[in-house]
Amino acid sequence: MEIQTADLCDANEGKAKICAPMFRSFGGKASFGGQIATLKVFEDNSLVRSALESPGHDKVLVVDGGGSMRCALVGDQLALLGVKNGWAGVIVYGCIRDSKAIGKMDLGVFALGTHPLKSIKKGAGDAGLVVTFGGISFTPGHFVYADEDGVIISEDALLT
Repeated sequence: MEIQTADLCDANEGKAKICAPMFRSFGGKASFGGQIATLKVFEDNSLVRSALESPGHDKVLVVDGGGSMRCALVGDQLALLGVKNGWAGVIVYGCIRDSKAIGKMDLGVFALGTHPLKSIKKGAGDAGLVVTFGGISFTPGHFVYADEDGVIISEDALLT
């Protein structure tokens, strides 16, 4: 199913909340959606690896990286884990790296930008929290949809 956020907004008026336009698409999937799983980390991608090593069940991993532009939280190795473990996509409020390789993978990846530096690995952060950025809150178990037009969320699955 191809995600079209504009059509989802039109067909589900009042149900979708719209994230401020801030993300660029880097993954091989230009549009994606699914149930939300969340992480809150800062310049440490240890929990990102742990999440993407787990079965994704077509969920979208939303990573609140505090908007840091000082290092990458996802690279090609972690993105490949996401593909192998059935994640629909990853939205990073921060940076990624290895964008050329990620662009060839069957995974949706949205981020603020790219940075060549890898993150630290101390295992710091939290999973399963409500995270807020872009003017909206991402709640685990709710739904997120992303495409060239933007990122939207809803408590329930949206139908076209």
